[in-house]
Amino acid sequence: MTAPAAPLVFIVDDDPSVRKSLARLVRTAGYDVEPFASAREFLARPQYDGPCCLVLDVRMPGLTGLELQEALAAAGPGCPIVFITGHRDVRASVKAMKGGAVDFLTKPVNDRELLSAIERAVTKARRARRDQARTTEIQDRIKTLTPRETEVFALVVTGMLNKQTAAKLGVSEKMVKVHRGRVMEKMRAGSLAELVRLADEGGVISPHA
Repeated sequence: MTAPAAPLVFIVDDDPSVRKSLARLVRTAGYDVEPFASAREFLARPQYDGPCCLVLDVRMPGLTGLELQEALAAAGPGCPIVFITGHRDVRASVKAMKGGAVDFLTKPVNDRELLSAIERAVTKARRARRDQARTTEIQDRIKTLTPRETEVFALVVTGMLNKQTAAKLGVSEKMVKVHRGRVMEKMRAGSLAELVRLADEGGVISPHA
């Protein structure tokens, strides 16, 4: 069996000496590393789908680290970011953390602090991947429901009784029970509470009663 690939750490910093020293440190910790001299160079790389972390300098010529963070956020979930900077900037730090950064470290970066931040970032990335896989699996189950089963599903998870659901949909209570049983089976739910949890995880929006 092939061993899983090591998490990938991207390092984006316009200072060659910083890139080299950080890359060496991160590799010794067991990570794969890809260094980049600019934010635009990093953006030109194909999107990476595995567990990763982006170690990102704040101030760089051209596209800054904060601007790159905004661009990546607009594109959707990606690598968690650990910012590094040679300038103490409270405003930038606050903006970075509000944007979802894992940490904001000042150069010269303490090795232990950086590796700890990277570890947290990779853990966050792995958790996000697991959550996304779970959501996709649930949504695939939802796609197996018929239009009527989907309607029943969306109503019963609000706590609506079979009689109320039947009145809402203009069908018999007996038919609601049949559809509800099929929903439970297809969604692999052992209880109403579990069905409600699946609806929440799958992003089901219930219609107004």
